Amino acid sequence: MPEIILIDDPADPRVAAYRDVRERDLVGREGLFVAEGEVVLNVLARSTLCEPVSLMIARKRVAGLAHLIAQIPEDVPVYSASQEAMDAVVGFHIHRGILALGRRRVSPSATEILAGLREGALVLALSGIANHDNMGGLFRNAAAFGVDAVLLDTDCCDPLYRKAIRVSVGAVLATPFATARGDLLDTLGAAGFQTVALSPGGATRLADLRRPSKTAVLLGAEGPGLAASVLARTTTVAIPMATGFDSLNVATTGGIVLHHLAFAAGRD
Repeated sequence: MPEIILIDDPADPRVAAYRDVRERDLVGREGLFVAEGEVVLNVLARSTLCEPVSLMIARKRVAGLAHLIAQIPEDVPVYSASQEAMDAVVGFHIHRGILALGRRRVSPSATEILAGLREGALVLALSGIANHDNMGGLFRNAAAFGVDAVLLDTDCCDPLYRKAIRVSVGAVLATPFATARGDLLDTLGAAGFQTVALSPGGATRLADLRRPSKTAVLLGAEGPGLAASVLARTTTVAIPMATGFDSLNVATTGGIVLHHLAFAAGRD
């Protein structure tokens, strides 16, 4: 079990990486990320894709988290601070009292991830998803419905942003993902994936959609959606709705479609 290191001074340089968390959310952490809360820390401790660099835990919570701390490698520092000192370091009241600094073990390219997927694979492809709540919700759905990987275009926000990780309940830390540096559809097509794009004007009803042997579900940002030029290169699918209403939150849409493909759709 890692040694518990007591922190009483908010200016202690050993916890400098946790200082002013919200400001550093904006400027980045040079390849590191912050995980927040017991559920997320539990995922990080078990993840094969990410690893903890250090933990900072409110002193009042350490005893109750002994089982979780025991899962952390012995060489990972575990800092224990009073709630007041922890709040001063972080820059706001961290009521959960649990933070961890982590990093990805490897950062594979989109092409590398796709090359490792076999027939029957299901990929979630995201274009222009800039809202961190939506990003986290989409990763949570991806994990719930057995998605093999998530691919993003360069207009998407960072899935490793603290809020996105929290909303995903840690799914971002356990789901393979990569950003496609070239054309997203070309990258998927070259790997043998058929892309299914969601649109209110889709030509196929979701209930009638059969699952291709290698499927990529493409979702765009709320509001503008996917460009007509993108839709023209895909199989377009619509979710029928009540008269007078034509759209859903993108994470809700993703959950409905992925559930259908995972459990209801026939196979080609």
